[in-house]
Amino acid sequence: MAVKRVSSVDVARVAKVSQSTVSRVFTPGMPVSDETRAKVLAAARKLGYSPDAIARSLIMRHTNIIGIVMADITNPFYPNVLDQFTHRLQASGKQTLLFNATTGRDVDDTLPLVLQYRVDAIIITSATLSTAMADECARHGTPVILFNRYIPGSKASAVCCDNVAGGRMVADLLVNAGHKRIAYVAGRANTSTNVDREKGFGARLRECGIAEWLCEQGEYTHESGYAAARRLLARADRPEAIFAANDIMAMGVLDAARELGVRVPEQLSVIGFDGIPAGEWQAYSLTTIRQPVEEMIDATLELVEQRIEKPDAKPIIKMIAGSLVQRNSARV
Repeated sequence: MAVKRVSSVDVARVAKVSQSTVSRVFTPGMPVSDETRAKVLAAARKLGYSPDAIARSLIMRHTNIIGIVMADITNPFYPNVLDQFTHRLQASGKQTLLFNATTGRDVDDTLPLVLQYRVDAIIITSATLSTAMADECARHGTPVILFNRYIPGSKASAVCCDNVAGGRMVADLLVNAGHKRIAYVAGRANTSTNVDREKGFGARLRECGIAEWLCEQGEYTHESGYAAARRLLARADRPEAIFAANDIMAMGVLDAARELGVRVPEQLSVIGFDGIPAGEWQAYSLTTIRQPVEEMIDATLELVEQRIEKPDAKPIIKMIAGSLVQRNSARV
């Protein structure tokens, strides 16, 4: 036999108040006297009542739920990002729904499912969104904020590290250390992060008089970085410096160099991008460009609040500068 769920009507009867008063007590920011609040909460505890968030959302026209779509959840950079987003949103009275999209593909197939849950906004990390789907979300009145990605010309706002500037910093470090034979291990080709990091890196190398460099394709994984390094270090003209488009690939490069007996940094400088905690480990001591994650999350959540209030506002793409962290994997 099913147990009857305790309702706000039951609480109101025990507390000797109206049902609307019970609703106000459980709605943040609503004016209720301390005496009345105490009576209602005491009755709720006695009856084992908890408010129905879904029913309340239908009345308030807001769910206080933020959808987070993440594709590359095995990349060590993103669990930390997810943890920070979740804690920050919960502290502000919001909950999160996590949707795991297919790595390396558009999230267009995932977003219709997200929209079914009537989330107040969608944060997309480590995934690519088509302009058409961004516009479709805007038509539904659901704000979309891209984190660490952007789509020029779409209706989705975005917050990113300044990847072009980061790539330029890496080029300066390698050129100033006297490196001539340089290689780049690329991330997935269709991501703005890879495009911008390579763009800044290559432009600065050309400005410094280096017109050619080697390039190997990677997939933002340790395995792809390791395989790319094995190919590069097997060449007769093997590079003396490798810039990998993220830290986990750079760690794969370092592991390949170690296996091949290539001394780092004496024979090979290796630089990554992201600033993940594992890069600090003594086995890697990775020189890297650290993304300003806390500032990026601050800016993303600020945009979420603004877009919930004004969903028709013009999209914003905000770039935040990263910082060079020098360790032992690169000569200076």
